Amino acid sequence: MDGNTTPTRTTVREATFDLLRQLGMTTVFGNPGSTELPFLDRWPSDFRYVLGLQEASVVGMADGYARATGRCAMVNLHSAAGVGHALGNVFTALRNGAPMVITAGQQTRALLPNFPFLGATEAAQFPKPYVKFSIEPARAEDVPAAIAQAHRIATQRPYGPTFVSIPSDDWAAACQPVPARAWHPDTAPDPAALEEAARAIGAARRPVLVVGPEVDAENAGPAMVALAERIGAPVWTSPFSSRLSFPEDHPLFVGHLHASPEKVSDALIAHDLVLVIGAPVFTFHVPGECALFRAGIPIIQMTTDAETAASAPMGTAILGALRLGLPALAALLPADGRALPAPRPRPAPPEASSPVSAAYALHRLHAAMPPDAILVEEAPSHRPTMHAQMPIREWGSFFTMASGGLGYSLPGAVGVALAHRGRRVVCLIGDGSFMYSPQAIWTAVQEKLPLAVVVMNNAGYGAMRSFSRVLQVRDAPGIDLPGLDFVAMARGMGCPGRHVATPEELEDALAEAMAATGPMLVEVSIDPGIAQLYDKK
Repeated sequence: MDGNTTPTRTTVREATFDLLRQLGMTTVFGNPGSTELPFLDRWPSDFRYVLGLQEASVVGMADGYARATGRCAMVNLHSAAGVGHALGNVFTALRNGAPMVITAGQQTRALLPNFPFLGATEAAQFPKPYVKFSIEPARAEDVPAAIAQAHRIATQRPYGPTFVSIPSDDWAAACQPVPARAWHPDTAPDPAALEEAARAIGAARRPVLVVGPEVDAENAGPAMVALAERIGAPVWTSPFSSRLSFPEDHPLFVGHLHASPEKVSDALIAHDLVLVIGAPVFTFHVPGECALFRAGIPIIQMTTDAETAASAPMGTAILGALRLGLPALAALLPADGRALPAPRPRPAPPEASSPVSAAYALHRLHAAMPPDAILVEEAPSHRPTMHAQMPIREWGSFFTMASGGLGYSLPGAVGVALAHRGRRVVCLIGDGSFMYSPQAIWTAVQEKLPLAVVVMNNAGYGAMRSFSRVLQVRDAPGIDLPGLDFVAMARGMGCPGRHVATPEELEDALAEAMAATGPMLVEVSIDPGIAQLYDKK
C-alpha cells in the first residue's frame, strides 16, 4: 500500500461477520432482545442461529458444542438481566474449560450516562470472575478487535469463556476490517523437567497415576494410554472428572477417586510416587485431613492450568500441552514397563425389580445405547452407580459438568448433538437437575436432534438426601420434589415421551428412544433410596 491509498472501511457489523467467518464461528447460540437487533439485522445466509429459550440454556448449549468440537463457540445474549440469567452456566463453562466468546447487547452510548432501561451498569464487571477476559470497548470501531482478542484468550489453555459488551449503536459505526491472526498458543513442557520426572518414575517401585479431563480435551487419550502402559502403574480418574480420563475397561484402570481427603489418601498413600496428569491436586468436596500431603510421597503434576498448579498444596508442577508432553515423557522411559494386571472383574448384573433400582435402570441403559453413542450426565446422586454399571471406553464419548452447578447437562447435550448430528446422544439426568433448564428440549425438537433424555425420577434431590446423612442433618426442608410430570413437560414442547415404572416398560422405552429420529424423553420412576456418595467419617 502506498501513502496515497485510503484504507478499506466497512461497518463494525460486517467486519465482525467477516472475522467470525475466518475463525470458523458461523454457528451462533443466542436468545435475542432489543439491544441485539442491530447485530441480527439481515442475518447472513451462511450463519446458523441456534435459539435457546433462556440464557442459561444458551450458554449450556454453546458449552456442549465447544467441548464436543474442540472449537470456540459464539454466544449472543441480552443485556443486563439476560447475562445474569446465564451466569450459572458461565461459571460451569469456566470450570469445564469450554472455549466461547460471549457477546451481550448494551444500550446506546448516548443513553448510558442516564441509567437507561435495559442498560447494563459496569457491564464488563458483571460476569467476573467467571470469564477469562471481559471488555466493553471504549470506541465503537474497537468492537471487532475486542472480539478477536476475546477469541484468542478463550482458546488459550486452559480454555474458557470470554465476554464482550457491545452498545447497540456500535454495529453501524465505520471501522477497518480485522483479519484473524494465526494463533498457536500451545507450548511444550520444559524438557529438563520431563527428564527429572522420568528419572523419578523410573526409580519408583510402586507408582500410581491420577488422570483428569484435560487428557480428553486435548485429544491426548491414546498418548495417555501409551504412557500408562509404559509405566505399568494403576490409574485412577481424578475426583469429579468432567470427561473420560482413562478407558474404564483397561486393565490398569482401578476406579474413580472420591472427593474426600481421607478417601484420596487411602487410595494413594501405599504408593511411592503419584503422577497427576490433566487434573488438580486434588478436587475435594468435603472437609478432612489428607495424610498423603504429610507422608513425603513425591507428587508430580502435568497440566495446562497454571492456576490449579499454583494452588496445589504440594508437589512438582510441569506446565505445558499434554499432547506434546505425554509422548515426550514416554520416550524418556524404559520400553520394558511393568506387566499389565488382569482387568478388574465387572459387578454382577443387578436383578430386575419393581420399583426399578437405579443400578438396574443404568445397566439396561448401557446395554441399549449404540456403541458410538455419547453420554452427557447430570445425575449426581447416581454417579457412583453409573460408574459401576456404565463403563466409559471411547474418547470423546462422555461429558458432565465440572462445577457442581445444576442446569448444564440438558442444554449441554443439545450442543453435543448439534456437533455430532450423526451420532446418538443420551442425556442422563436427575429429576431435580432437569428442572433447571428444561427449555433446552424445545431447541432439540426444532433442530430434530437424535437425543434420548433419560430422567431418573427419585422424587427429590438425591444428593441432598445423601449429604444430609453424611453431615448428620435431619429434617432439612426443600429436598422432596413431588408432583412433577416430565413426560407432560416434554410433550408440551413437541417432544414425545414415556413414563416407565417396571423393567418391561423400561426395556421397550429405551429401545424406542434409541431408534427415534428426533428427541425422545424417558422418565424412569426409581426407588428413592438414599444414594451413598461418601462414606461417613
